[in-house]
Amino acid sequence: MDFDEAVRLIRQKDSRYQPQAYDVVRVGLDHAQKLIHGEPKKGKSTVNRHVSGPQLLEGFRQHVLETYGPMAYPLLHNWGLRKSADVGNIVFNIIETGLFGRSPEDNLEDFKEVYDFKDVFQKPFEPKSN
Repeated sequence: MDFDEAVRLIRQKDSRYQPQAYDVVRVGLDHAQKLIHGEPKKGKSTVNRHVSGPQLLEGFRQHVLETYGPMAYPLLHNWGLRKSADVGNIVFNIIETGLFGRSPEDNLEDFKEVYDFKDVFQKPFEPKSN
């Protein structure tokens, strides 16, 4: 099953998040894996490139800010991503399809209240008050 098909099946059961939310979380995971494990080596297995919930959220944060800048907060909000727990919900939805792996210590709680989306994605772009 490819990623788009997995998202289509997930959204039949859970329509809280737009397809773009799944894409941005997937790319955020890739970014987090590169931050933690470096670039994948040619010919080497990328099976054990696990990251924790907070590590994934940091990669997600960096990717979103670099890619969307001042539009990050409204776009994420439009796609259904309003808090760090939403990223966890998407990750665990994808895990259920078998496309993402999971270690025994992974827990949805790892994603709860890691950071406030407004503080991270909107406030850096607000005008500074004197």
